[in-house]
Amino acid sequence: MSQHISEETSNNQLSPKEEQDLSSLPELPPGISIPAPSATPRRKTRWPDAIDVIFEKDPACRNIFEALLYQGLWAIFYHRIAHALYRAHIPFLPRLISQFARFITGGIEIHPGAQIGKRFFIDHGAGTVIGETTLIGNNVMLYHQVTMGATGWWRHGPGKKQKRHPTIEDDVTIGVGAAILGPITIGRGSTIGAMALVLEPVPPYSVVAAKPTELLVKGGEPLEKHQELTQGWNDREPWMDYQI
Repeated sequence: MSQHISEETSNNQLSPKEEQDLSSLPELPPGISIPAPSATPRRKTRWPDAIDVIFEKDPACRNIFEALLYQGLWAIFYHRIAHALYRAHIPFLPRLISQFARFITGGIEIHPGAQIGKRFFIDHGAGTVIGETTLIGNNVMLYHQVTMGATGWWRHGPGKKQKRHPTIEDDVTIGVGAAILGPITIGRGSTIGAMALVLEPVPPYSVVAAKPTELLVKGGEPLEKHQELTQGWNDREPWMDYQI
């Protein structure tokens, strides 16, 4: 397996420190590339971080009017208010705000207790769940239907709130449909692939991917190497479709 650096940035002159940082990165699967560090970072817009990050991470966003229509922007706006009230130990109102935000954003549910850093972005933003004790660093991006939840049945210890949800460090990207469960840590700079179920800590600068789909039946004929998975799939026994 080889690690690819995009041609657009590979011509940049890198300092010795940047070259050392590149050499410490893990190898990536074929077809996956990462940009090299650039000496001239993207020029920041005049808008606040919550809006500027939309222009940075979504090329489909053309202007400020489109940015203001993003559900993720409003989800984080209402969460900032709910979290401030939560920290002030004001009852009921923080949850009311979070449920209102869930309604108007198409299902982005962020518990008021979750701690979220700067430049947080949820692309497409439908069906996202972030639990109470989740900690999210800076410059983290999620796609839709991501869950940051707990595992099992938890109760708080005496005089102490137990950590039940994940910690997401800076510069992490989490793909569509991923579920990160339990009080685990996703290390800085990591990428979690679509539909991944993550139950163990992930070291910094790692790539986690779910097993891709496999072709079991081709042209109506089960493939020989998958016979054990396709037993009974024929026209005479349609009830076997319940194996799916």
